[in-house]
Amino acid sequence: MSNLLRLMKQLGADAALAREYEKDAAGVIARFGLSDEERDALLNKNYPAIKRLTGLKEGQFATNSTISAYDS
Repeated sequence: MSNLLRLMKQLGADAALAREYEKDAAGVIARFGLSDEERDALLNKNYPAIKRLTGLKEGQFATNSTISAYDS
């Protein structure tokens, strides 16, 4: 699994990480070891690039919404 996909999954599953990402996206991204291309795609919300970099198909992740995490 790519680091980008791992980060995206963590953001959807970990409410504390999602809150931290809202405050310091670049800092969270740095901890996950993303490539420059992955980092830029995520920070710029470049959904075609994110899709290409993760290998996800249409409908596998929301492209127009804020990532929200829910505590169980």
